[in-house]
Amino acid sequence: MAEDTIYIDKFIEHEKQGTYFTIPFHVESDAESIEFKYQYARFDLDEVWNDTYIAQNKPEINIIDFGLLGPDGEQIGMSGSDRTTFFVSEAKSTPGYQTCPILMGEWNILVGAYKVEPDGIKVFYEITIRYKVRRLLKGDLHTHTFASDGVHSMQELAWKAKRNGLDFVTITDHNQMVSKAALPQMEGVTLIPGVEWTHYQGHANFLGVDKPFDGCFATNSLEETQKIFNTAHERGALISINHPFEDGCEFKFDFQSLPFDCLEIWNGPMRESNLKAVGLWQAMLAAGKKIPACAGSDYHRDTPFIFLGGPTTCVYADSYGASDILAALKAGHTYFIFAPNGPELEMKVDDETILGDSVKWSDVNHFVFEITNLLAGDKVRVVTGDNSLVVWDAPTNGSFKMTYTLDKPGFARVEVLRAFLPGVPLLPALISNPIYFDPD
Repeated sequence: MAEDTIYIDKFIEHEKQGTYFTIPFHVESDAESIEFKYQYARFDLDEVWNDTYIAQNKPEINIIDFGLLGPDGEQIGMSGSDRTTFFVSEAKSTPGYQTCPILMGEWNILVGAYKVEPDGIKVFYEITIRYKVRRLLKGDLHTHTFASDGVHSMQELAWKAKRNGLDFVTITDHNQMVSKAALPQMEGVTLIPGVEWTHYQGHANFLGVDKPFDGCFATNSLEETQKIFNTAHERGALISINHPFEDGCEFKFDFQSLPFDCLEIWNGPMRESNLKAVGLWQAMLAAGKKIPACAGSDYHRDTPFIFLGGPTTCVYADSYGASDILAALKAGHTYFIFAPNGPELEMKVDDETILGDSVKWSDVNHFVFEITNLLAGDKVRVVTGDNSLVVWDAPTNGSFKMTYTLDKPGFARVEVLRAFLPGVPLLPALISNPIYFDPD
């Protein structure tokens, strides 16, 4: 991961005792996190870095407090003088500091000169800015807690996600909004706020914002439903149409009448309703519509066939931050596997152009993909607008790599089919979003 380190030596005169002032520093675009260290002679002994140091009754001759202001001047955090190392990012921050996207611009250290010895004091600041880099993250986009009809708290879902090898989870309780501030922090797991708009005529997830719409969820007309969807979209929510063919909760609204970003094609265990959703999505793609697919377990509780991460959404995101995960989902930089330990896919035209992206067919007419974690008997197929071709029948466990060439403009996506039980038909173990090869 690329990073920049800024060193600042600041001499604070005794006359500034009892005042606050700022030290500016600049952050470039695409920063993921900022880590801070600062050091000064606090006690009447050698300088110390460690915030767990016990002074052993030595007198404090200097006390310099630390805070942080964002580019808009808003307070990101204030830790006083108890800590000398801390960090901020969108995914996780040191307690006392907000989790927030690291925006480009002028940030400021807020210095509190609480106590300064008569000769003044020099304070040493070290600021490390780490920049985003694309990485593969695994998560579940559709879960429920006991706020609706699930059985777990958000904290318990986070623990289960960590144990199941997931990097992110969205909380999508039925008609129950959750704010970002209410989400627990869990090392290594990003929790994303959401709500499953649950209606007699269909369900949809609104992801990534605290309050996607005002008032009540209930609607009795298309116009009222459109108002809710339009408001959610305007506020930046990512909208997915959920399980469109699920018996008892089919999506009965006209897709063309509502804004949405993704179609949930895989909801919980693979079954007939999901296969119908895949067929609908395939027809949309063949008609020239660039609609990203998405997937989620619709997790409420463990059963023999339902578990957190079944299926798993695999996202090529620029960071662990919720905004980058959702941006990758909206861009179609995703594929879906039956469980966190399923096959893994790398699919690209080049290092910049990956699944979900578009290129001109006249400029490039091929892509490269590699699948790992295959089992003997798996079938790998490439699906286009008018063809579905098995390109590999795995003779043993292992991996497969090939370059696939399209003979005309269109799209191409990859699937892995697997026999999960003897005598049961092959079912998807992996489904990818496509790469689009546009005509001139």
